[in-house]
Amino acid sequence: METEELLQKYASGVRDFTAVNLCEANLSRVNLSEANLSQANLSIANLGGANLSGANLSHAKLNVAKLNGANLSGANLNGADLNVANLIRADLSDATLVQAALIRAELIRVELSRANLSEANLNGASLREAKLRQANLAGANLSEADLTNASLKSANLERATLRETDLRGADLSGANLRNAEFRRANLSQAKLVGADLSGANLRWADLSGASLRWADLSEAKLSGANLRGADLSSANLLNASLVYSDLSQSNLIEVDWMGADLSGATLTGAKLYEVLRYGLKTEGLICEWVDMSENGDRSQIYRLSPEESKKFFNQTLPTVKIIIDAPLNPDAHLALAVAYHQIAHQYPAMIHPPNIEVSGRRTTLTFRISNDTRLFSTAYVAILPFKDALINQEKIVHLVQMIDSPEMSNLLNQAMGKLQEIKKVETFSRLIKREKFFQAPTLTIVTNSGNRTLDVHHNAGFGKRWMNSAEVVELAAGTLKDGQQFSLPPISVVMSFIQGLHFLPSQ
Repeated sequence: METEELLQKYASGVRDFTAVNLCEANLSRVNLSEANLSQANLSIANLGGANLSGANLSHAKLNVAKLNGANLSGANLNGADLNVANLIRADLSDATLVQAALIRAELIRVELSRANLSEANLNGASLREAKLRQANLAGANLSEADLTNASLKSANLERATLRETDLRGADLSGANLRNAEFRRANLSQAKLVGADLSGANLRWADLSGASLRWADLSEAKLSGANLRGADLSSANLLNASLVYSDLSQSNLIEVDWMGADLSGATLTGAKLYEVLRYGLKTEGLICEWVDMSENGDRSQIYRLSPEESKKFFNQTLPTVKIIIDAPLNPDAHLALAVAYHQIAHQYPAMIHPPNIEVSGRRTTLTFRISNDTRLFSTAYVAILPFKDALINQEKIVHLVQMIDSPEMSNLLNQAMGKLQEIKKVETFSRLIKREKFFQAPTLTIVTNSGNRTLDVHHNAGFGKRWMNSAEVVELAAGTLKDGQQFSLPPISVVMSFIQGLHFLPSQ
């Protein structure tokens, strides 16, 4: 069919041009909106500036075709061949290109927002500054493609292949990149804020200067990756592999990386404020200094010798454990939740609830702490709802004085000030007096990052409420009027505990 004949038929209302052969035809700027051109041969055709919006081009051959500036919005290009086609500045928004072939196609500044390119082949394609917002690229092949400065906000690239792809400066904020293949990809200066990269393969990828704030990199493979100067603040790196990766001067503030493998990695100059350093694999890790300042402004730089570095990155999670000699029934569970909710309102450091273990006789509350300096201030606040609070808190004050740590003392003073406000809350006082669970004997144990424990307080009646009254009276002989005996742990035990504390090394 000749071009003129096709255009005449289209003008007369004909829309079905299935399998038409228009190879090398000049259709520049023509209007073929909503036309059915499925299986058509349009290879090497000139469709520059043409209106093909809503057209059916499924399984059409458009190899080396000129489609620059064409309107293909909403078009059906499923299974179409567009290899080496010129689609510069074309509009393919909302188009479907499922399993389409776009090998080495020119897609510079193309509009592909909300387009469906699942399992499409874009190997070696040029997509510089392309708009792919909310596009579906699940399972697509983008290996060796050029996506520099492209926008892929909230796009779906799950299981996509981007091996050796150039994504410098690309915006992938909020994108789904689960289990995607990024081996040796260049993501330097890319935006990946809130992106889901769980299980992704980023081995030897360049992520230098990339923004990965709040990104999910759990189970991701980052061995040999360049993360120098990258922003990973608040990112999820649980069980990630970072073997021999370069994290020099990266921002790791409040990152969660328990179970991560950092063997042979370089962390010199990394920002590590509020980062838990336990459950890590760190054999051969290199770190000469770290930035522990709250704002990452290098106001608190700490030098680490090889031996100090080994200890610094191999700590036990500090905990405060309160064991209550009573089971947790539904009423007590509700009262406990309300009590700690009111405490957290006044004392935000207690915002995370404890882990609760319940047996037939006892209840164990475990509070996980970010660092040793917060151990005693947390214990001071955590015991507040219980009858044993006063004696516990008195012992805590004495222990902090013995340890002689300005940081611990400062945090404890802050906690004491906040507790005065909590005690003034009438509903809180009424709650703890009414609930019998809070009257039960307790045992308070703190464990530091050196995995050394200290019994802060052991109520004399703990474990004895199941005995008959005569036995309890005999065992409790010599105690104070309220059944409490004020005695601190032996000096040798306290000294051993102090040796297990990991305060930050000197500047």
